[in-house]
Amino acid sequence: MIDMHSHILVNVDDGPKSLEETMCLFEQAVAEGITTIISTSHAFHPSYHVQFETVNAQITQLQKEINERNLSLTLYPGHEVRLSGNILELYEKKQLHTLAHSNYLLLELPSSIVPKYTREIIHALLAIGITPIIAHPERNRAIAENPSYLEQLIRDGALAQITAGSLAGFFGKSIQQLSIRLVRSNLVHTYGSDVHNLQTRPFLFEKGLRYLEKQKELNAVDCFLENNARILENVPLIIYEPEETFTKKWWKFF
Repeated sequence: MIDMHSHILVNVDDGPKSLEETMCLFEQAVAEGITTIISTSHAFHPSYHVQFETVNAQITQLQKEINERNLSLTLYPGHEVRLSGNILELYEKKQLHTLAHSNYLLLELPSSIVPKYTREIIHALLAIGITPIIAHPERNRAIAENPSYLEQLIRDGALAQITAGSLAGFFGKSIQQLSIRLVRSNLVHTYGSDVHNLQTRPFLFEKGLRYLEKQKELNAVDCFLENNARILENVPLIIYEPEETFTKKWWKFF
C-alpha cells in the first residue's frame, strides 16, 4: 500500500526530530502494510518551509538507511504546498516537489478558510498540466461548515485527500462523520496518513481503512488504494461525479 501524505523527514518541520524517531515510523509503516511512502514536508507554510534540495538529500539518505536495515519500504519526494498566489512561479523555478515526480501536487488550504483566489490557482495549475490534490479538506473549518466549497473545487478539476486519522476518529466524532459524508458524496479521491510521529500524529493507516470497511464503503477502499498507486504511475485517477449539492446547514443534523 502507498501512503501519499506524510511528514517523515528528520527535524525539518513538525515531523520527527531525530533519525531514530523516523526509523521507528518506518518500522510502524511496514507493520501496517505500507510499502511506499511519499514524503510531503511543508512548503511555504507560515511556520515551516522545507527546501527542494533538502527533500532530495534526505530522501536519498533515508532510503539508504532503510536498505541497510532491510526494511521493505520505498520513499519518494513530495511537498505539502501551502496555497499562495505565486505557486506557478515557484513550480516553474523548481522550488516545489509534486508527488513522486508526477503531475499531481498536494495543496494545503489555510485551516479556517477557502480563499477566493483558490479556484483561480486551481485553474492555473490545471492549465499547465498539474492537478492539485486538496490535503485533508475535512479539517478545514470553512469546508466543515459548508462542504459545497469543496464540491466547487472538485467540479473545477481539483481532487481531494482524506486523512486516515480523520476516518479513524482520531480528530473527534464530528470530523469522522464529515469525512464519511465526503467519501459517500464522491468528494474524496486519495488516502494518506499525514503522519508526524507515533505519539500525537500516528499513521492509523490500517485503522482508517477498517472504518471504511465497517461502514460498507469497500469500493472507496479499493478506489483510494488504486488512486494512490496511480499517482506513482502518473496516470489519470479514478474519479466519480460528486453526488449531491450540499445545503449550507446539513452538518448540524449529525
